[in-house]
Amino acid sequence: MKSPLDNNATECTLRGFCIGKHNWRLIDTVRGAKSSAIIYSITETAKANGLKVYDYVEHFLTEIPKHEGDTDFSFLDDLLPWPPNLPEHCRKSNKYEVK
Repeated sequence: MKSPLDNNATECTLRGFCIGKHNWRLIDTVRGAKSSAIIYSITETAKANGLKVYDYVEHFLTEIPKHEGDTDFSFLDDLLPWPPNLPEHCRKSNKYEVK
């Protein structure tokens, strides 16, 4: 007998966001809510991919302005949290990794 699918991981991830929403009274517009959702999505994806969130977001926000006039958005593929060419300082070290 198969066990039912659950979404416990998703619920645990969103719990902090839901608890904090009472403190985020400044998000009182649709644009503010969309911006918040984008940043939250970026940070949670970074966490899920074993990155140092602060370093990754700093790298992300430093690289985006360099491509302000670009019409080709392929540079975004290199900014995702899983490409191998992501700077090493953005990755958490694995204490169990054999070097």
